Amino acid sequence: MAAGVCGDGLVYGGVYGLVEGVRRIAVLRANALGDLVVSLPAIEALKRAYPQARLTLLGQDWHRRFLAGRPGPVDEVIALPPVAGVSAPADGPAAPPGLYDGLRRRRFDLAVQLHGGGRYSNPFVRALGARLTAGLRTPDAERLDRWVPYHYFQHETLRMLEVAALVGARTETAEPRIAVTAADRAELARVLGEPPPGLVAVHPGAGDPRRRWPARRFAAVADRLGRPVVVTGTGAERELVHDVVAAMRRPALPLVDGLGMGGLAALYERCDLVIANDTGPRHLAAAVGAPTVGIYWCGNAINAAPWPAAGTGRCCPGSWPARCAGPAASI
Repeated sequence: MAAGVCGDGLVYGGVYGLVEGVRRIAVLRANALGDLVVSLPAIEALKRAYPQARLTLLGQDWHRRFLAGRPGPVDEVIALPPVAGVSAPADGPAAPPGLYDGLRRRRFDLAVQLHGGGRYSNPFVRALGARLTAGLRTPDAERLDRWVPYHYFQHETLRMLEVAALVGARTETAEPRIAVTAADRAELARVLGEPPPGLVAVHPGAGDPRRRWPARRFAAVADRLGRPVVVTGTGAERELVHDVVAAMRRPALPLVDGLGMGGLAALYERCDLVIANDTGPRHLAAAVGAPTVGIYWCGNAINAAPWPAAGTGRCCPGSWPARCAGPAASI
């Protein structure tokens, strides 16, 4: 295998060396916020390994908006149209006419699949016409030129670093980092003004309702902290946000779709603590340097808990499936 673990840190690299003459790299990662954040160490490793190459993220329109002008390893984002199993659910539309021709004209040297098991994404990556393809593979997926097996119960960041190692990219850190820009901070100032000292953010939502800790428990924890509290959520989570605020004994500010993703990053940067379910916002908060407490199903903790908490997570008694929290949690 092209990956290894050494001591307390991680050093990925191995039997595969760098690919010569790489000027253009395509990385497929066309899914949600948390998926992007956990893959950033691998994307950064690719950029460090090929510093002169132009790295293109094949993503969605929100990637283009969020990453525009933001320091980091991505040089450009191509927002894919809905494509079944790639940038849309598996029952979505096929790739529109001309999509592959337009992507092939970019003459990618490397096409790297950081998207999943490969049933849909590997044929997509192969169709880009790159000199070399690399990525993940389940037994039912097409082979790429270089691949590692997709095992579900593996931390997502380490999974992606294994793929980067297939083309000689190395790293010594698995901690994602996202830069907060002046534009992000200006958006926060326009919407909320100056955040109060000691601010705590609570994010009670999650894409899968089964991953949601009860609103009353979020409220109880927020009350015990005795800090100013903001409760964040999307439009679809409006009722949940207001349930938390209503259950609290202390006042709290509900913030539903009040900030874009950049403004949310700036808000979390100013927080003393962010408490959230296993969600993209928790990953975002940690990536901008905020202390976080995450509430996880045990299986999800293996895949996505903060490193190295994923290896030492503490399962908390409660309803099945069990909820898990990293060792810093005291809830």
